[in-house]
Order: sequence, then C-alpha cells, then structure tokens
Amino acid sequence: MLFKRKMSVSELAEAIGITPVNVSVLKNGRAKAIRFSTLDAICVTLHCQSGEVLEWVDGEDE
Repeated sequence: MLFKRKMSVSELAEAIGITPVNVSVLKNGRAKAIRFSTLDAICVTLHCQSGEVLEWVDGEDE
C-alpha cells in the first residue's frame, strides 16, 4: 500500500505518529501485535481497509 500511495516509511510514520523503526517492523512482518488505534491510523492515512494491509500466517512454526 505504501508503494501504491507513493509514500515512504518515514512519511507514514509521521502521519500516524509512530517511529519509522516501528513502521518498518510492521511492514516487514516482524511485529507480534498492533494496536487497533495504529491500524486505524494506517488505514485512514492510506485510504484502505485493514484486510489490505494485514495478512494471516499460520503460526505452526512458532
């Protein structure tokens, strides 16, 4: 979605009020959790639905 919206990680971070490092953690799939308020801010900023930025992955390997 960032690429589609021609937005950088730092631009998104500034727009939603979290650090670029935390956006990178979310973007690269290393986050263990996300606050609903953060997800909402991402969706508002990127004009998308949560299903467009989230992906379910089977956690059997953990």
